[in-house]
Amino acid sequence: MIAAQDLLIFAAACLLMVLTPGPNMIYLISRSICQGRKAGVTSLLGVVAGFFVHMFAAAAGLTAVFLAVPMAYELLKWAGALYLLWMAWQALKPGARSPFEAQELAPDSSPKLVLMGFMTSVLNPKVAVFYLSVFPQFISPEHGSMFSQSVLLGLTQISVSFTVNLLIALFASGIAFWFVRNPLWLAVQRYVMGFVLAGLAVKLMLEQRKTL
Repeated sequence: MIAAQDLLIFAAACLLMVLTPGPNMIYLISRSICQGRKAGVTSLLGVVAGFFVHMFAAAAGLTAVFLAVPMAYELLKWAGALYLLWMAWQALKPGARSPFEAQELAPDSSPKLVLMGFMTSVLNPKVAVFYLSVFPQFISPEHGSMFSQSVLLGLTQISVSFTVNLLIALFASGIAFWFVRNPLWLAVQRYVMGFVLAGLAVKLMLEQRKTL
């Protein structure tokens, strides 16, 4: 089983991922501000369902790839490092857009909100690349079934993302208003997040290859 320390590090990476602006966050914030908290929470159910699709696809796929192509780990390690650097650049680049700049969305029914949340999550490249490139860094054949390890990591990611996104959906209007009045803190958050992500990328690139 995955060591508790590694699981905590992975949870921290999940937290950074969910706090980095992306399609899911922008959609949930926009929906909550335009249609209310209930609509935001309803949309979140669809987003979480999409996470399960990513989790099981990655768990099955990574297990097969690792067994068939040992060099796949090395390739995914570098892909993960490049992805983290890209996320860092998205946070640090000049003119980076705040996710709290809500988009105008027309009211929709609850079933459509769930469906739209699901599609936004399933088609979200940020989540897909995270599962395919960051997951392998925390999986080792020495710790048992790679499928079980992948599921454990997936449930950790879903738990962290659900908790953060639930808070965002419930308090989107207040958070957005606070950042509008305190733009300095938004800039500080962006720079801290960007440098932490860059540090994780460097650590990943320097990490020794695991023996499969």
